Amino acid sequence: MRLRLDIAYDGTGFSGWARQPQLRTVQGSIEAAISRVLGGDAQLVVAGRTDAGVHASGQVAHIDLTAAQASRLERGRISDAAGLAPRLNGVLGRYADVTVRATSAAPIGFDARFSAVWRRYAYRVADRTVGYDPLERLRTTFVPASLDEKAMDAAARSLVGLHDFAAYCKPRPEATTIRTLLEFDWRRDVSGVLVANVKADAFCHSMVRALVGACVAVGEGRLQVDDVARLRDEGTRTSAFAVLAARGLTLTEVGYPADDLLASRAEQTRARRDADAQLPSDGKLPGVA
Repeated sequence: MRLRLDIAYDGTGFSGWARQPQLRTVQGSIEAAISRVLGGDAQLVVAGRTDAGVHASGQVAHIDLTAAQASRLERGRISDAAGLAPRLNGVLGRYADVTVRATSAAPIGFDARFSAVWRRYAYRVADRTVGYDPLERLRTTFVPASLDEKAMDAAARSLVGLHDFAAYCKPRPEATTIRTLLEFDWRRDVSGVLVANVKADAFCHSMVRALVGACVAVGEGRLQVDDVARLRDEGTRTSAFAVLAARGLTLTEVGYPADDLLASRAEQTRARRDADAQLPSDGKLPGVA
């Protein structure tokens, strides 16, 4: 029996999503709650692993219950799949920094990671125009300069499309840095905080924080609008901009296809992952410039 979990958390007090020995993580906290409520071991599969300090309002995960766990769920100890969420939150705590927003029976073919077609992040930056707000310090990065949001937005939009984002990714062995950036733009919210909207089929390590760091450098006047695409096309890491802090980053949404396409999407994604593991040394897919 596979369940879908919709999850939100303040990443400040966690050493990232992934379970790690002797460290407090989001995965470890939720799995411990599942084991306490349903018994046995629990292992979550997540749509997108987040780094230490990164938040989420729309994280998605799934779990395959053992026969014993499913029996416990179905025997009436918990009324149905939806009833699991409040039980887990009772264990996590009323004012916990992680909550399970919903639990549901997963559609056939659903895989939280491999069925996803896109992920969306938001990044919040307060500049000198709006000023520093101590009440927002855990989810907003403060930049002590007046930023040009129009230039930042133009720079962001110039990066949209299918490209090799090696210049904006922390390299990992045998991992491609080719991604399709579907949306990237900036706006000021009602309080004046600059908010980046970043949507892609997938992200490589530190990609979002590097992208927003480059745009902030444009907003400060240290880079020109055209520089961000030029740096991308050069394909190497650079010190021309800083990778911004994790505190400003939130995973807000994960997109999935219609239920009847979930299994085929997961199969396609796994096949692409296997192909990525066999990339040539330059990390480029055959036929992709």
